Amino acid sequence: MTRPLTKAELRVILEEVAAEIRPRVGEGAVAAYIPELAKVDPSKFGMAVTTLDGAVVAVGDADEPFSIQSVSKVFTLTLALGRVGDALWRRVGREPSGSPFNSIVQLEAEKGVPRNPLINAGAIVVADVLLAGREPKAALGEIVGFLRFLADEPDIVIDRDVARSETATGERNRALAHFMKAFGNLGHDVDKVLGVYFHQCAIAMSRRQLSRAGLFLADAGRDPTTGRAVVTAERARRVAALMMTCGHYDGSGDFAYRVGLPGKSGVGGGILCVAPGRGAIAVWSPCLNEKGNSLAGSLALEALARRTGWSVF
Repeated sequence: MTRPLTKAELRVILEEVAAEIRPRVGEGAVAAYIPELAKVDPSKFGMAVTTLDGAVVAVGDADEPFSIQSVSKVFTLTLALGRVGDALWRRVGREPSGSPFNSIVQLEAEKGVPRNPLINAGAIVVADVLLAGREPKAALGEIVGFLRFLADEPDIVIDRDVARSETATGERNRALAHFMKAFGNLGHDVDKVLGVYFHQCAIAMSRRQLSRAGLFLADAGRDPTTGRAVVTAERARRVAALMMTCGHYDGSGDFAYRVGLPGKSGVGGGILCVAPGRGAIAVWSPCLNEKGNSLAGSLALEALARRTGWSVF
């Protein structure tokens, strides 16, 4: 569709998508290796779209907070680029990994430099950048404050139970961090860096809040509801490009093929997508496919892109 959709038209589309996808909800498996995520009801499904005029259309469990997990990496990347600019790319690459999100194999071959900032190792480097000589509490305050600002929602918080669960079971991430520290690619104490990383992944948001927070990426770095610039248009394009090429781990190519929108997934079952010039979409369904991405959520976004014509291709 070339003209903007009305709110009523978008609601019909979302209801059709929800009805189409509902039989697939519960397929796959929750991220049981994080005990708190293993407790999440696998039958949950929710989807929200915030358009550039600020209108919100939602279906399903759109207001229940969930652990955004790696979706947080979009926002920490944005903050890190604001802090150090292109100097970030000396410490982390911009290429798809082609490997699982927590793989250590590439790190050894590439001397402790992660392939991109949206896999675990890359996001740990980003957390190190955001520490910047501060205590983890200050860095986390900046991250949560940024999300509250973007979502225009003061009540966004870190789920402490999820954070404790991640900290207790995050041995693979500790291995990644120590490996990068050995190569000189972490400047702070590993435990402090991981304290930031584990807690940023435990931020809880609803679909409505998440779609609102991602809206600046759909409008060239500007919050269209206030007119305020969040980042430059160039930076917004670059973040969106990384979401397109790297946002779904080793399933990124398939997601781009099927959906055609920049997106970032998390093992909590959430996905944030950006439709440039249209709006931002957040979907949540906790059961994951074999690549660690929400199975029903990915199908819902494919159906939405097909019905709206919002694919960038």
